[in-house]
Amino acid sequence: MSSTRFILKLSCPDRPGIVHAVTGFLMGQGGNILTSAQHGDADHRRFFMRIEFETAQPLELAALRSAFEPLASSLQMSWDLVSSQAKTRVLLLVSKLGHCLNDLLFRVQTGHLPIEIPAIVSNHRDFYQLAASHNIPFHHFPLLASTPEQKAAQERRIREVVEENRIDLVVLARYMQILSGEMCEYLSGRAINIHHSFLPSFKGAKPYHQAHERGVKLIGATAHYVTSDLDEGPIIEQEVARIDHSMTPEQLVAIGRDTECVTLARAIQWHAEHRVLMNGARTVVFR
Repeated sequence: MSSTRFILKLSCPDRPGIVHAVTGFLMGQGGNILTSAQHGDADHRRFFMRIEFETAQPLELAALRSAFEPLASSLQMSWDLVSSQAKTRVLLLVSKLGHCLNDLLFRVQTGHLPIEIPAIVSNHRDFYQLAASHNIPFHHFPLLASTPEQKAAQERRIREVVEENRIDLVVLARYMQILSGEMCEYLSGRAINIHHSFLPSFKGAKPYHQAHERGVKLIGATAHYVTSDLDEGPIIEQEVARIDHSMTPEQLVAIGRDTECVTLARAIQWHAEHRVLMNGARTVVFR
């Protein structure tokens, strides 16, 4: 694909001359830097960088990647170079709680979230009409008995949707199923989950009611990448809201759901804008 505006993100062992080498390459390609952000992790001696640049003439993305490869290899980079005009294709997984799903659909419809949603998958039928109102295909893959064989078959159907729709990112928008280790590996670095920030303090059913019983003063939400370690993947974004003794458990639930929506939307946007770089069990987020 020909383009005039690109995003380059990279990480590599820290050493002198990285910025000079990268910007020199871009100059040689006729690039004009629009934004640049960098971070040096002193603990791990690793360097992170994100650059958005434009060129005077349209360039083929594949050719630009090929030209950058020798420099990236010499500096032992983990990197990605994309056209900034290309929208991230997102598959939404949802169960019976639809607040995050509805929020994301509205943000996309109003142009506030720069992604495409080619499909929605659910283990329940509750939101097929909501999907239809946005002209998005809805796939109902039930898990009635939830045996290992049925779960494996259901995950194979999800993978088919991912591959048929050329999905870049899978979002668990309150999808109340634990993904298998194989599925987590398949989606490594391209699946985001949202959960309340009480974990692991208040596990199980009705966490906000548990928090109310304990007199919690802050509630919140965490958006993170999915790994086989349940709800312990690299964190992308967190948000909190202050509460007090006068609030009922139902009010905590309402506040918590609003917080989950905002947190998840931010995480998706930053991922879609190629602002998130992995740093072991952590992330670097160039906002």
